[in-house]
Amino acid sequence: MTETPETILVGGRIWQGLAEGFAEALAMAGGKVLAAGSRAEIEAMAGPETKVIDLKGRLAVPGINDAHMHLHMYGLAMKEIDFRPSAISTIPEALAAIAERVKTTPAGEWITGRGFDDGKVPERRMPTIDELDSVAPDHPMLLTRTDGHVTVANSKAMELAGVTADTPSPVGGLIEVKDGKLTGLLAETGRDPVYAVMPKNTREDLIEAIERGGADLLTYGITSVMEAAIGIRDGWTEMEAYLEAHEAGRLPVRVYGTIMGDKTTSILDESAERGLVTGAGDEMFRIGGVKLFTDGSMSGRTAAVSKPYEGTTDNYGLMLLSDEECAALVLKAHKLGYQMAIHAIGDVAIEQVIKAYEAALASDPVEDRRHRIEHCGWLTDEQIARMSAIHALPAGQPSFIYYFGDLYLTHLGHDRSQRCYPMRKWIDAGLQPSASTDCPVTRINPFPTMYAMIARKSDTGGILGEAEALSVAEALHAYTYASAYAAKEEGIKGRLIPGQLADVAVLTRDIFEVDVEDIPSLTCDMTILGGKVVYEREKELETA
Repeated sequence: MTETPETILVGGRIWQGLAEGFAEALAMAGGKVLAAGSRAEIEAMAGPETKVIDLKGRLAVPGINDAHMHLHMYGLAMKEIDFRPSAISTIPEALAAIAERVKTTPAGEWITGRGFDDGKVPERRMPTIDELDSVAPDHPMLLTRTDGHVTVANSKAMELAGVTADTPSPVGGLIEVKDGKLTGLLAETGRDPVYAVMPKNTREDLIEAIERGGADLLTYGITSVMEAAIGIRDGWTEMEAYLEAHEAGRLPVRVYGTIMGDKTTSILDESAERGLVTGAGDEMFRIGGVKLFTDGSMSGRTAAVSKPYEGTTDNYGLMLLSDEECAALVLKAHKLGYQMAIHAIGDVAIEQVIKAYEAALASDPVEDRRHRIEHCGWLTDEQIARMSAIHALPAGQPSFIYYFGDLYLTHLGHDRSQRCYPMRKWIDAGLQPSASTDCPVTRINPFPTMYAMIARKSDTGGILGEAEALSVAEALHAYTYASAYAAKEEGIKGRLIPGQLADVAVLTRDIFEVDVEDIPSLTCDMTILGGKVVYEREKELETA
């Protein structure tokens, strides 16, 4: 006896996946896809209680899966000062925003904000400690660059942290001093003294952030994410928040949770003791890989590269771990049964990670562990071949091409910039490259990211790696199936086929039909999670 669908989608095109192509209609029941086919076939399955959703000519695709973002950090950032280019365009505007926040913040309490992009302001630099002091003399203040790897602190924050002009930069970090004075700029591990004295978030703070961020993700058709760093700021409390949010039904999207297992920031031992190993969990919250940082960011010129940045003779970026440290950390987590998800952007850092993976797999061979390299921005053909040999997956951020492409051209020159995030080469090597935003590093909106994969252009039209361009279907595949594959969940989601989770995004316009240049402005009209409508733009507009 054929099961009766609870909900059917008709009246538009259903893109099921790269191999499956299009169907006319979709049937869902029990949180999963029941059938896909012609409208007549699907309507014939309907019973008297079946809900019929008319797509009205719109395109439905599998729910978007952002394969690397920071959900709770995004939710927290939504309450901080917004320094993104969409909110401020000059340093004076940034200072004015701080001054406004000072008016409503009791003296002595911290003021924070993130998203500042020095490549998009006319001053072409970060604010200074003196500028922050001029508007926030009585509040400890921390302004975070868009990449999340560079910050500027004011004097009050430095004083609380015990940082002076005589404090040496730590290994893998920078406490910038010029003319014998602190500039306020802190990079990588140089930020740790300030982080150590900042107030910690409570579990409820974090759960509210998860809810807030997740609710926003649903408005873009995003139904799944890889949370890229549980434990990065508030330690085990972050894991408790995710577990409680899931148990209490306060998790708006499906989460594949990567845990911190770095040299100085780790919840690995406690996670392993509790059986929270890669794959543990269920369809809403599952434990993912182990996160380490090996270098910084390319837009912030702290990614570790083999040739110096343009305009310098000695800036090769920052390495945060020695080869021995990286290999030992990888081997430990690998033997405990974890997938790895290591941050490495420059070719020098990527080399360190590949060597560590090769050594771990030689020491303890495991079939199909699918260790990942997060970002994996600049690498050689030889490194791609070695990744293919051990099936180490690249988890790149095409959104960086769109938002940071112009900075890449400046920092690396034309030739090196063209080699960023080689999606086509990764596909040809069988590496199933996923797609993501690293939000809140860039905006969570998936459509500029899709545009970057298809057009290979920055937001100003700069071309980066035209030969790496993907088709619309390949870009959607990266954002759906390949993102699920990177979490070893391709058997349950990423396609709209019978038996898979009924997670669907209904787009306002058909991405297969619009002009390529219109892709960044696309929107989502409806989001379905487990067969239930969890977001409708029309209702949002009615209540706005």
